[in-house]
Amino acid sequence: MTAPRPGGATRVGRFGAAPSRVTATIVLVVIGLVFAVPLVALAQFTFRQGTDGSLTLAHYAALADPVNAATYQPVFDGLGASLLIALITVAIVLLVLLPAQIITALRYPRLRRVLEFVCILPITVPVVVLVVGFIPVYQVVAQVFGSGAWTLAFAIGIISLPFAFRPIAAAITAMDMAVLTEAARSLGASWWTVTWRVLLPNLRRGITASCFLTITVVLGEYTLASFLSRTTFQTALVLVQQTDPYVAAVFSLGALVFGFVLLVVIGRIGARRPGTRSSGARRAGKKESA
Repeated sequence: MTAPRPGGATRVGRFGAAPSRVTATIVLVVIGLVFAVPLVALAQFTFRQGTDGSLTLAHYAALADPVNAATYQPVFDGLGASLLIALITVAIVLLVLLPAQIITALRYPRLRRVLEFVCILPITVPVVVLVVGFIPVYQVVAQVFGSGAWTLAFAIGIISLPFAFRPIAAAITAMDMAVLTEAARSLGASWWTVTWRVLLPNLRRGITASCFLTITVVLGEYTLASFLSRTTFQTALVLVQQTDPYVAAVFSLGALVFGFVLLVVIGRIGARRPGTRSSGARRAGKKESA
């Protein structure tokens, strides 16, 4: 689009320019409604009493009732198993994927595309197809490590690779890792010091985002656990839903709230830059200097 200007000159509009405040507000409101309406409906369903439309807290009180302990125990067992799987999967990401990306960026930059292709590949294959390949593998895994639910961390770690890889890769691209490493090494820093004091603080936001996405994938994974006959949070919800759909909705809403709180906490941690002090520490420093 062009607009006439005095003197016959034309002004060419910039493609991809920042939208106006009104446009941004409308987009945010529409997107917010898309996410908020299902959540509000889910929250309202947890308070509903039968089909008469009245509201009650009986479904929440039933969670603390000892009579229902046996009915809801699979959900708590599945939640504990999912949290353990999430912990192991995050450890795999931090101990395997993160060092691989750092080493590739520093020593083997030509292999960056190869590593990206390998990590993105699982998202192109349906999970059902992956399960067909995991079934014979897990027959061996069951013989070596047992049939505990925690062994799903090996398979879910592969599925979460695309989600864990991208935030770390974006953080690596945003920083000049080679220059920072060479500067630290020229000042006499060891590789451990370079990694711990220079690289990881600059990659903190990417690492925290990667961990959050990995936990989200673990808590939402159902297909693998169902086909491999493991009890996780999602499979337990399906089991409890057959007897009490209201309590299953309560647990689902709690999982969403937990994910939102985790996102806020990780965002606050990632936004805090290394070397910065809190407002209280700054005020204390000003008093001492005065």
